[in-house]
Amino acid sequence: MSRNKYDQHIFVLPEDDANRQIANGFIQNLNLNQRAIQVRPIANGWKKAVDQLTNDYASGMRQFPKRMIVLLIDFDEREDRLSYVQSHIPEDLRNRVFVLGVQSNPESLQRDIKQSLEAIGETLATDCSENKNELWGHHLLIHNKPELERMIKLVKPFLFN
Repeated sequence: MSRNKYDQHIFVLPEDDANRQIANGFIQNLNLNQRAIQVRPIANGWKKAVDQLTNDYASGMRQFPKRMIVLLIDFDEREDRLSYVQSHIPEDLRNRVFVLGVQSNPESLQRDIKQSLEAIGETLATDCSENKNELWGHHLLIHNKPELERMIKLVKPFLFN
């Protein structure tokens, strides 16, 4: 984590342990500025992650304007999940909150590509650092593209060496 709360940094709020494992794999990428990202404790559900954002993290984001948050959730095949989550993000923080996740759940992706959850996270980080869209282009992840593109514009310059 950044030594200075006033420097750019990202909190990752995982919905569950599977998402936490993906996030941990992501931050193990060697090209990543690991001091700038911190995986927070699991929220125990996507709605609880949203609640934590608004109840526990929003005030800190307002106090530290370079803090960003990634909600890492399961979309559970629900087309309305992203719009629901986005509608609960405080207006003044929307440009610093990103919502990413597997279209169904991480275990489905894991079964499909036969990699550990941490390996999936590492591969996603490599895709980001090398400007590739290989795993991000998978049918269970492709829906993240607009959010990922928005995030990369803001985050990549300080997150990847």
